[in-house]
Amino acid sequence: MKYGRLGACLTAAATALGVALIPQPASAAADCTYTYSGQVPLDDLGTGTYSGLTGGLYPGGSNVRPAAHTNAGMSLAQNQVLPRNASGQVDLANGKVVLISIGMSNTTQEFQKFIAASKTYANLNGKLVIVDGAQGGQDASAWADPTNTTWSVLANRLANAGVSAAQVQAVWLKEQYVGDNLGAFPQGAVNLRDSLAAIARNARAKYPNLALGYVSSRIYTYDRTRSAGAYQQGWAVKKLIQDQINGASDLTYGTGGVAPWLSWGPYLWADGLGADRVAGGTPGRSDGLEWACSDLEADGVHPSATGEQKVADMLLKQFSTDPTAAPWFNK
Repeated sequence: MKYGRLGACLTAAATALGVALIPQPASAAADCTYTYSGQVPLDDLGTGTYSGLTGGLYPGGSNVRPAAHTNAGMSLAQNQVLPRNASGQVDLANGKVVLISIGMSNTTQEFQKFIAASKTYANLNGKLVIVDGAQGGQDASAWADPTNTTWSVLANRLANAGVSAAQVQAVWLKEQYVGDNLGAFPQGAVNLRDSLAAIARNARAKYPNLALGYVSSRIYTYDRTRSAGAYQQGWAVKKLIQDQINGASDLTYGTGGVAPWLSWGPYLWADGLGADRVAGGTPGRSDGLEWACSDLEADGVHPSATGEQKVADMLLKQFSTDPTAAPWFNK
């Protein structure tokens, strides 16, 4: 996310017009020596703890989505996420399935790269329409407000793509507060969880056939002042998904629910690439994901072309292989 007096003015103007933002100069520069934060990725932490909270992507320190939650998502994918006409009625012959993004500047950069990658994916469902709704400068607080202009901009983008709100059935959500400023942990992560939940409910209210939601974490930052908040954002996502799995009343899904079914999609945080890694040392994450300084722009916050591609590749892998997404993403 990029801010400042000039950036804010340009953001407001671009948002009103519903156009993509050109990145604005950031207030800080990348510190390429800041390659390791000392924070352990959620999926490597497992049953270990951070500030007294158990790691893992899912309850119990596990990185495996609970079978019951997966089965619920698969049922929605197979029986509800179907080609629909503009009125929302199932139309297998001529209908569309719409996947949207909701989020901030990082989100739109990464999702645009994903859209480009999906166009070269040979097994893409021909009835799938992918619309980037994410907008630069619009943090979680903006999207949590159902009357905010972010929603009208997204409505315009859907119209420009020739699809309707009733055809939106899946969403990729990646959001954070301005400047990665969560405040004191864990309350700051709880607050962000509540904002993410509000966004999910807003989306379900505006898109009545929205069935599935995939929520991602923040990538690494080479800005030391934002590092803690960037890492802790993933804990907010973890709590959001865990609360739904545990039956939270503000996150019910399916028929009569107030939100879409939610899952990780994907977890993006990992440490940076240091000199010791170049020499064969420990990667930023056990699965090999790491963020080189060159994967971010000069501000150390936003992804560069190579960083965008990393996220796009992870998104394409998830949507094409996850049993809750593959039925409608693939041919």
